[in-house]
Amino acid sequence: MSAAQRRLGVDLGGTKIEAVVLEGDDRIVVRRRVPTEQVRGYEHIIEQIALLVGTLRAEAPRCDAIGVGTPGAVSRRDGTLKNSNTQCLNGRRLGEDLSARLGMLVRIENDANCFALAEAVAGAGQGAGLVFGVILGTGIGGGFVHHGELRSGPQHLAGEWGHHCIDQAGPACYCGQRGCVEAYIAGPAVAARYRQRSGREVTMEQVVERYRRREPEAVEVFTEFIDRFGRALANVIDIVDPDLIVLGGGLSNIEELYSAGRAAVARYVFNDELRTPIVRNHLGDSAGVLGAALLG
Repeated sequence: MSAAQRRLGVDLGGTKIEAVVLEGDDRIVVRRRVPTEQVRGYEHIIEQIALLVGTLRAEAPRCDAIGVGTPGAVSRRDGTLKNSNTQCLNGRRLGEDLSARLGMLVRIENDANCFALAEAVAGAGQGAGLVFGVILGTGIGGGFVHHGELRSGPQHLAGEWGHHCIDQAGPACYCGQRGCVEAYIAGPAVAARYRQRSGREVTMEQVVERYRRREPEAVEVFTEFIDRFGRALANVIDIVDPDLIVLGGGLSNIEELYSAGRAAVARYVFNDELRTPIVRNHLGDSAGVLGAALLG
């Protein structure tokens, strides 16, 4: 592939902005990052992206479009960004403003969708027809890719399994509902339940370590985490029945998700067996920026 056919992508995170020039589906030509410095505001973030992209344009001189992955999504109603934890972006026309600043077409997409796209095209989901890419971390997200094409839906909600209710009497979620999947299995939520039951402040990683040492409070909390993971993912399989599920985010490194977690999914799925592969991601922290470049 010539330099004229290379693609540009940006992963806009809360603490760093990463950009890449991509050749083919997975060969990174060059990769750079700068701090987001979101406390300095929206206009500063625009300039940080412009600075970063400017350093890479020489490697993709004919590229006239760029993909940008970010937490949140573009509202179908008015084109502004919504639901981003980089709060200065919310309510702003990020795509239009970046396009004007860069002189390029800009496609904005949710970071979980970028992860799903990268894993479906160049990672663990290669060759599968319908891939559900799952983010498990401080939040819960996901995205669907069908034969290499991202499916976001008319409301830009496809894959947002973190905000379907699995217990109406459950804990409050920041979205305004109760009993959301995110309120049960996101890392901070699990750590909070451990703190409530033990009185001790720990991280999710420490909950896992203490579970493996068979500490009673950790066993109770972690067993609930696995059960809720199974129930939530079984709901997705019952409705969509994807060909493959790939797990990403910090919690995807928990080995028990691929054994006890899979068994919990099988326990709740509406079938006499679970045939869906549930696999670990292949691309790690490269997935987000690769997916953004594939958008472009």
